[in-house]
Amino acid sequence: MRLSQETIAALNADVERPGYDRAAQACGIVHFGIGAFHRAHQAVYTDDAMAAGDRDWGITGVSLRSGDVAEQMEPQDGLFTVSERGSGSPHTRLIGTVQRVIVAPRDPALHVVAALASSSTHIVSFTVTEKGYCRTPAGQLDLSLLEPELVKGATPSSIYGFLAAGLARRRAAGIAGLTLVSCDNLAENGTVLSGLLNAYLDRVDPGLAAWFRRECACPSTMVDRIVPAVTDADRQQIADTIGLEDAAAVITEPFRQWVIEDRFAGPRPRWEVGGAQLVSDVRQHEAAKLRMLNGAHSALAYLGLAQGHDFVHQAIADPTLRPLIERLMRDEAGVSLGSDPGLDIDAYSAQLLARFANPALPHRLAQIAIDGSQKIPQRWLEPLAINLAAGRACPATLKALAAWMLHVRGDARPVDDPMAAQLAALWQSAGTDGIVTALFGEQGLFADRWTVNDQSRALLQTEVDQIASA
Repeated sequence: MRLSQETIAALNADVERPGYDRAAQACGIVHFGIGAFHRAHQAVYTDDAMAAGDRDWGITGVSLRSGDVAEQMEPQDGLFTVSERGSGSPHTRLIGTVQRVIVAPRDPALHVVAALASSSTHIVSFTVTEKGYCRTPAGQLDLSLLEPELVKGATPSSIYGFLAAGLARRRAAGIAGLTLVSCDNLAENGTVLSGLLNAYLDRVDPGLAAWFRRECACPSTMVDRIVPAVTDADRQQIADTIGLEDAAAVITEPFRQWVIEDRFAGPRPRWEVGGAQLVSDVRQHEAAKLRMLNGAHSALAYLGLAQGHDFVHQAIADPTLRPLIERLMRDEAGVSLGSDPGLDIDAYSAQLLARFANPALPHRLAQIAIDGSQKIPQRWLEPLAINLAAGRACPATLKALAAWMLHVRGDARPVDDPMAAQLAALWQSAGTDGIVTALFGEQGLFADRWTVNDQSRALLQTEVDQIASA
């Protein structure tokens, strides 16, 4: 049998159940990008809050493009399991927070906008990945990607179009504003989201932009949990464990972290019940995670794939790669953070290395390598700029950057990246001898984020040549 509200009684007894009546809960959250990470992270924290007595924080999930998640979850009434795999015995729990999943292209105005405009909705959250924010390499809103929906009366397709329509309805009905919570790996993601949405609203409805600035809040957050893609073998193992088929199951590590700027426009769940940290400033937390964890993950992806590895735990066990990753984390990303008495760089690095080495959680390098052009500015280019300005060399980061450059050339494996065609064309026109300048020179594609000096140009070129000839 397949997991659903009707079949819960058939679950194996050791599967933890939600501690609340699902049917009695209204939806208080609309979440864009209801993929595996959200289901293993924010949905779990919300489940903890409702189990502790909070009410009416059910989640309406929105898929902006594909109907795959809806096809997984709708027959299951939004139910799914989360299995934690670490050094001990796996732990599996049933999550009941998701009430429904909307596939936006099917009927956007009727369902998505209505959910955003509902008086019961107080929070809109996002895991749409870096490319979902439609930014230029310089970090500005790329209006060229949004032209079809900028026409008056056009159907929304981006998060900005849906938010504009939903906020306009709330304003017209006299309903309070929303808290918009980005959970994507962007530095100061709340500030970024606020600025991009302001730019969009200023273009389509300046009056609504002013209302948004008065009535809504965009707190910044830092999220952390490793959530690899689930395989068919994983699903079969989960079915054997829980006694039911679960097409929406997710597998993750025991560790989880959520740091949230304590700035909300209205009510919120008590996410701190599940261990979330509410702080006045998340910047040091997010910088450490982006540069050390995510930066190391990306380095393992491109360098590991070049070495023939498939999974993170294989790559970190490679004696030629582990010292590079340790240097990148401790001596390059870590020192770029400055001195913070609340952050122990050595302890954090050791914790990350142990998480990477977890063989119970096979995390595909190819999954991490997706959308690299959207990730490397905050993961590598920002610490490179800080360190090189201070006269500190970054050989490990430059080696990882060279591996990414060769990855996006596209001759070794398919490239899944929104800039894939542009990067391939740049390689074609610049060639191996000119690609460093074309990407990171004064007029380069990423010049606004980091510009090479003569020394780093030579080092990066050497790394490109060495990896290309290996």
